[in-house]
Amino acid sequence: MATRGAQTYLTPEEYITLERKAGPNADTVRSEYINGEIINMPGASFPHNLITMNISARLHANLQGTGCAVFANDMRISIPTAKSYFYPDVGVVCEEPRFEDDIFDTLLNPIVVIEVLSPSTEVYDRGEKFAHYRQLPSLQEYVLVAQDQIFVEHYRRQEKQWIFTDFEKHNEILPLPSIQCELPLQEIYERVTFPD
Repeated sequence: MATRGAQTYLTPEEYITLERKAGPNADTVRSEYINGEIINMPGASFPHNLITMNISARLHANLQGTGCAVFANDMRISIPTAKSYFYPDVGVVCEEPRFEDDIFDTLLNPIVVIEVLSPSTEVYDRGEKFAHYRQLPSLQEYVLVAQDQIFVEHYRRQEKQWIFTDFEKHNEILPLPSIQCELPLQEIYERVTFPD
């Protein structure tokens, strides 16, 4: 479950220092940051990891030679206007990646962000996190993928609005027009079994 950390306020600089000390392979819990508050993120389940890798692999194969790059799990995104930092499950950056500093571990300009929903993070991913992501001028598409059933929610920026479409059939295809790519749901959910 995404849980709020201790109520001690941290500056963005203090948060980044803590995250960098922990590193991507640390035994500590990875955390996100919203305006001074730490949000502890749980480890991911087997279906969550399968879905994340299925999406990453398909996007990587489709985007080779296009000038876009796919990243997964450990690339932190900064939203300076919201004083927030997040770790999306999958993202895409096109053009030249812009970073917060010369450590190159905090991206400023993703064009697509994909979150695989967990029961403990679903409300957070749909609500507070999406509200912050929408402040990124570069972001064109936000995708939420259920792990306990075939269900994908797609939000696409159209001027000042976000257009919503959902997909719930195995044979449907999720279009990602900002990167001229498609994700068949059968490939997103390859080898994933669902509870009865």
